[in-house]
Amino acid sequence: MTHTLVASDLDRTLIYSAAAMDLTMPDAEAPRLLCVEVYEHRPLSYVTETAAALLAGLPARALFVPATTRTREQYRRIHLPGPPPPFAVCANGGHLLVDGESDRDWQRTVAARLAEGSAPLDEVRAHLVRAADPAWLLRERTAEDLFAYLVVERALLPDGWIEELTAWADARGWSVSLQGRKVYAVPKPLTKSAAVTEVRRRTGAAEILAAGDSLLDADLLLAADRAWRPAHGELAATGFHAPQVTALPERGIAAGEAILRAFCEGVREGDGVLGAPV
Repeated sequence: MTHTLVASDLDRTLIYSAAAMDLTMPDAEAPRLLCVEVYEHRPLSYVTETAAALLAGLPARALFVPATTRTREQYRRIHLPGPPPPFAVCANGGHLLVDGESDRDWQRTVAARLAEGSAPLDEVRAHLVRAADPAWLLRERTAEDLFAYLVVERALLPDGWIEELTAWADARGWSVSLQGRKVYAVPKPLTKSAAVTEVRRRTGAAEILAAGDSLLDADLLLAADRAWRPAHGELAATGFHAPQVTALPERGIAAGEAILRAFCEGVREGDGVLGAPV
């Protein structure tokens, strides 16, 4: 019997804030929504009810693995339909959660790869702060002591600044991604695909299906046997394509539903639930 692992980004791939839904139909035709995240006592992220039903039924036929750049704390705010995923990837691959707890062996593996293949976080964070102009810098943060990001007024970013930062970071084993108002600096060895590949090794999955919308998802889609991206996001804006990646026409929360349909249709008949975490 073969088994399928379904790995997906969350924000703007499966779940959507009100601002990201892109509801263009008449109000009377808008889909019913289910809230899946509350932040500071307010509803924050949603799926359509149809998407919720598809997601709830997926674990009976495949191993569903959320793969997010969110920190563990941010991920734990999300309550997806269906049983809790036995595996989840957080911090862009920096943490592999097994039954909700970060796997220590994976932490050691990541630490060794970062030490060998990229400059220290403190060096990169200090450069980010020095290079940023207070006129457009709103906040600077680190995530899980693994990577750094800036929140900026994007319209005020000087021409060529991202390109200069990208070249500086590349020489030190880091990559840069501009997503909305956030400028991410992430070590190149820190990838969602590496963590998902580890799940595949542990479970013996024969096939990986994947989805994502941003440049930080590109490695995950390339590592998959079949993958999908929505019509919005960085990957769509840059024309990202690969033989195994399908570009969907849907945008916004409708794309989340379309991706889940593709996952369910992509899981071959006869696939069952994979083995327990090891």
